Amino acid sequence: MGKSASKQFAEEVLKVHNDYRKKHGVPPLKLCKKLNRGAQQYAEELATTRVLKHSSESANGNCGENLAWASYDQSGKDVADRWYSEIKNYSFQNPGFSSRTGHFTAMVWKNTKKMGVGKASASDGSTFVVARYDPAGNVVNPGYYEENVLPPRK
Repeated sequence: MGKSASKQFAEEVLKVHNDYRKKHGVPPLKLCKKLNRGAQQYAEELATTRVLKHSSESANGNCGENLAWASYDQSGKDVADRWYSEIKNYSFQNPGFSSRTGHFTAMVWKNTKKMGVGKASASDGSTFVVARYDPAGNVVNPGYYEENVLPPRK
């Protein structure tokens, strides 16, 4: 049956987020029970449908959301490192939204305070991971990216 995001898994994802956020000089995130619950529920839904798509909550802008799928049981570090690796596609000279960097910008968004993590396994052994962010980053209004996605400090 679907393994839920153990506290350990959620804390691992959080720790990697905060290590990366520190590099960018932005404050750490805290885990939030309510966001954990929502993320877990949604991860279980994804594991049932096996279609990786964003939730209506995130579409409505109620929360930021990162999703990950793998054919195996992914570790929290794996997932967060994969999201962060999009930094290579991000232009700090020309900031703004791109679907190729959305996971990365959500992770290091300065104004985000809290996160939740969910993980569920599908019957074929693949796993779905959901991270929820509050307040939601990746705002499409101009100016927000410059203030919220800061280049890594040397």
